[in-house]
Amino acid sequence: MKRNGSRRFLMFFLAVVLVIPQFFLLSTNSAVVKAATEPVFKRASVHDPSVIEADGEFYVFGSHLASAKTKDFMQWEQVSSTVSAENPLFENVLEELKETFDWAESDTLWAADVIQLEDGKYYMYYNACKGDSPRSALGVAVSDSVDGPYKDLGIILKSGMWDEESEDGTIYDATKHPNAVDPDVFFDKNGKLWMVYGSYSGGIFILEMDPVTGKQLPGQGYGKKLLGGNHSRIEGAYIQYSKETDYYYMYLSFGGLDSTGGYNMRVVRSKTPDGPYYDAAGNDMTNVKADPTLPLFDDKSIEPYGVKLMGSYLFKREIGESGTGIGTGYVSPGHNSVYYDESTDEQYLIFHTRFPERGEQHELRVHKMYMNDEAWPVVSPYEYAGESLQDVAAADISGDYKFINHGKDISADIKQSVLISLNNDGSITGQVSGTWKEQGSNKAELTIDGKVYNGVFVSQWDPTSKSNVMTFTATSDEGVSVWGSKAESKSDEEIVEAVKAGLDLGDTTAVISNLKLVTEGLRGAVISWSSSNEEVVTSEGKVTRPTNGEAVKVTLTATITKGEATASKAFEITVLPEEQGKLAAHYAFEGDLKDSTGTQADGQPTGNLISNTGGTISYTEGKTGQGAIFDGASGVLLPKGLISSNKYSVSFWLNPEQLTNYTSAFFGAKTDANWISFVPKGNDAVSNNSMIWSNSDGWYDADAGTQIPVNEWSHIAFTVDNGQINIYINGEKAFSGTEFFNVFTDKNALFALGVNYWDTPFKGLMDEVLVYDSVALTEDAIKDYYTTGTIPVVAEPETPAPDDEEEIDKPDENGTPSPEDGTDKPDDNGSQESGGNDTNDNEEGSSNTTEDGEKDSVKGEGHGLPNTATNSFNYLLAGIAMIVIGACAFLFKKKRARIE
Repeated sequence: MKRNGSRRFLMFFLAVVLVIPQFFLLSTNSAVVKAATEPVFKRASVHDPSVIEADGEFYVFGSHLASAKTKDFMQWEQVSSTVSAENPLFENVLEELKETFDWAESDTLWAADVIQLEDGKYYMYYNACKGDSPRSALGVAVSDSVDGPYKDLGIILKSGMWDEESEDGTIYDATKHPNAVDPDVFFDKNGKLWMVYGSYSGGIFILEMDPVTGKQLPGQGYGKKLLGGNHSRIEGAYIQYSKETDYYYMYLSFGGLDSTGGYNMRVVRSKTPDGPYYDAAGNDMTNVKADPTLPLFDDKSIEPYGVKLMGSYLFKREIGESGTGIGTGYVSPGHNSVYYDESTDEQYLIFHTRFPERGEQHELRVHKMYMNDEAWPVVSPYEYAGESLQDVAAADISGDYKFINHGKDISADIKQSVLISLNNDGSITGQVSGTWKEQGSNKAELTIDGKVYNGVFVSQWDPTSKSNVMTFTATSDEGVSVWGSKAESKSDEEIVEAVKAGLDLGDTTAVISNLKLVTEGLRGAVISWSSSNEEVVTSEGKVTRPTNGEAVKVTLTATITKGEATASKAFEITVLPEEQGKLAAHYAFEGDLKDSTGTQADGQPTGNLISNTGGTISYTEGKTGQGAIFDGASGVLLPKGLISSNKYSVSFWLNPEQLTNYTSAFFGAKTDANWISFVPKGNDAVSNNSMIWSNSDGWYDADAGTQIPVNEWSHIAFTVDNGQINIYINGEKAFSGTEFFNVFTDKNALFALGVNYWDTPFKGLMDEVLVYDSVALTEDAIKDYYTTGTIPVVAEPETPAPDDEEEIDKPDENGTPSPEDGTDKPDDNGSQESGGNDTNDNEEGSSNTTEDGEKDSVKGEGHGLPNTATNSFNYLLAGIAMIVIGACAFLFKKKRARIE
């Protein structure tokens, strides 16, 4: 009996010591379990996407003959991307659609739409527009397969024929007649085929179509006008019938499509496909248009109308909050289509969007939509990650939320989240006040500042915190949409410690410019700063570099306070001495990419983006000797750190073969959210003039007042002197401004010619690139150089010792610069690491900040164990120790039993 009892005791003890460590391992690593369920996304870029289901997949077609496909709305495969002879959607689109290109005086295509008609074939409705006028052609092509190749059936509509007879027999009037672009072809519930189209100009129109030929029925002219006119900025109409509500919903995009245009998505509805359409306030949209007595593209006249579903926004991540980056948000989302599953009544909103701090880069996004109790669609706050509506318990709803009110305005401003609380007693407090209640299993009714919003509660994947959170989405009778995303609940002590852990100034071992010292953290925690040497670094972060040639170390201390809780964190700052101004680099392109000063490495060819390889640079007769040929698919990556101050000058000769919006001739970037670019053809905000364009926690548009010509040499120079910026074209000052951004705050900035991270590469010739660091050339010096060609001499450049020569950063084999390149790549949701961290936590080269402010490197001679491995190892040791102790106890008990 005793022996059996001993054995039972031993077996029980072993089971306990083996199970307990695993229990603790699971409980302490819940974040790891969560991470295992993280959705996987694969990105694609299709501007103005129009969706069609075919062969078990979903295809989208858009502008510039771009297309992509997916099986789940999460992982996209790019099918095509540019208008070229190699585009797989046509055998040779340049020849096939030559008549369209010639009429529109364009070399590209705008938003396409594809539909399958009764004969089983696929019909693509393509269009091209001149761009600066509504001179457009809209046609149709056919294919046996959804992915082509398509054969042209001809142009079916034209617009923009000034002083000539238009499609309806009258002289074309751009304030009344449509621009023949942005088609959407659809069947109504009775099987009739329609095409809605139009952009700006005379508004949105609809035509009845022939389902056999795919062309419009005769005698309709431009068709029936639905809304818009007088050049109101309304476009991208898409009509979707809902069996659930028996309404036709017309989705529209208001505003300008670029990152500063205030693009936003709206919806109106009708009982019939050809209208009239009404918004939630009951406004008849037929007469909604811009005021002709006001300046062109008047937005104030149209912004009160329609149900605004989504505009630019940011669920802001604060210092101390879980996750990385600035948060999750979009800039100018729009030109959507809708996939409606008739069997389930599920709806998916498919659109393109730009992102905060990422310029004009755009990607596809898909959000789930739901019908509220008033039969209006509401859009889920986060992108679709496989979720669906579920029963929601009221206890899971109450808590703190990040709140966004999309309003009704058309603005470049990004709506940033504020904090509110949905309390257990049904009240709403915080930045807004009101009441809330759940109706049924997931319906939401919120009364905020006297306005009632109806929608749903739904659990979604938050890409910033990388966890599932409760959200709400609702809209009011005024057509205003509000969103909420549940936030973490923390005590004041936890908030202070979280802010302390998240507070970071980045690399402070070689400071050369002012530091950005944040003063507020999570939930309004106050951060105050003190300096050990105010003469070098002030408590506001202003840096004064030593002039004696020696670096100075300064300690900055942050004190974090929330209520009665407080903590502090110290940072050691090394401020480098002032350097003598110099000609940092001179690329003359005399048959190579060598630097003529002998102090810099050779330039390296890139592909069509700064991060890609595979390009080539050739040479021909230049402005002086030879010059470089940029073929429109290649650029040049220059050595990093050419400029490392807030005083510099850049000069070069440019001879463009073509001009495209946002294309960079000279590009410099500390990160992809902190950069400067000389753009030969700017955006609409500067009337497409040449400009210096910059982003650094905001936009700076330095308008040169003119657009440099094609096929002609122009001299470009610009200088920056501690916030004062000047642009010179052909020796004459074209722009002068103040408060320009301090971009190059360390020695790790990237520089390139002809390419950037996002846009079409430069095509043309370039010569004599001069880069000066810590020097702002005078107007006289620039004019003298333009006149005589004599390079301004500032100081003899210092030749570094052989061991100190800096090699150029080349893209890696995968075509992406390494984290040391100085880039700060956002993650897939558009967020970036805040503070000074230049890499994501998952990237090699990232660092984890410890409590005392020091960093545990994961690079070097060896790697520390990750937390999960360390914890597992510790628990294993604990388990072994417990086994040994248990075994000793068992032996002791057994021996004692024998003695007895």
